Amino acid sequence: MNNILMVFIDGVGIGKKDKVSNPFFKYGFKTFEKIFNDIPSLENHRLTNGTHFLFPTDANLDVDGLPQSGTGQTSLYCGFNAAKYAGKHFGPFPYSTTIPILQKENLLVYFRDKYRSSYFANAYPKVFFDYIKSGKSRLSVTALTCKLVGIRLNRVSDIRNGTALTAEITNERWNQRLGYKLPVVKPETAARRLLKIAKRYKFTLYEYYLSDHLGHLRLANEFNKLFNDLDDFLFTLLTELNHKKMTLIICSDHGNLEDLSTKTHTRNPALTITAGKSAKQIADLVTDITQIKQAIINYCK
Repeated sequence: MNNILMVFIDGVGIGKKDKVSNPFFKYGFKTFEKIFNDIPSLENHRLTNGTHFLFPTDANLDVDGLPQSGTGQTSLYCGFNAAKYAGKHFGPFPYSTTIPILQKENLLVYFRDKYRSSYFANAYPKVFFDYIKSGKSRLSVTALTCKLVGIRLNRVSDIRNGTALTAEITNERWNQRLGYKLPVVKPETAARRLLKIAKRYKFTLYEYYLSDHLGHLRLANEFNKLFNDLDDFLFTLLTELNHKKMTLIICSDHGNLEDLSTKTHTRNPALTITAGKSAKQIADLVTDITQIKQAIINYCK
């Protein structure tokens, strides 16, 4: 068995070794420091402890301008250069001409069709489903893919059942901003729940977007808590993963959070971490975000 868990963290790159602009150096990040004994930087961008591999992944893709989520995530999940195909970096939503490719080539679709075992672990609140029912269609890459191809999107009942996670990990923001009364979970508990979910499927995807908002400094009053929650979540995934039965890929679509001196995305390499059964093979092969899909298919059989 080689189950695959992909954890997408939006807008996290590898930046300069700078305690002023780079929060990983300013505040520390145990996922890097305890597992790799170092913090990645442009000066030291490949780290390993022999079983876990951290490396840079190009998100610029030979296209001018700042990488964006729409074309970046499409490139990541579908294994082709969506920015070059569109003629520009585009986001935050999918570029119109790439949507037919999303329907056929997305990793979720690939593993559903080949193995009948594909799962998107995020849950969405009622307001999201109301938005869809209203006829509006400006959705993220993965949400749009699921809607187009009939992959079920999880609801609040799935969170209560332990078979899905909120996109902010702990459920607190759903309670505070959306009026839910969900049990608040620790990041470590959420990570263990995700690992348990991933045991049931050949391919499981979980997406975390608040990292990009932190990079844009839209959530300045919550920065420390969300930053630490993400650290605890990733650290637990990496340290409690079953290395013999599962491959974990933590990846991003472009830089942002690693440079708080600017509120925009960056052209820094995207952060990628692999651990588990096929970790080294993927780390040795991948140099840009378009190669992640094929590396997973090649080595996670």
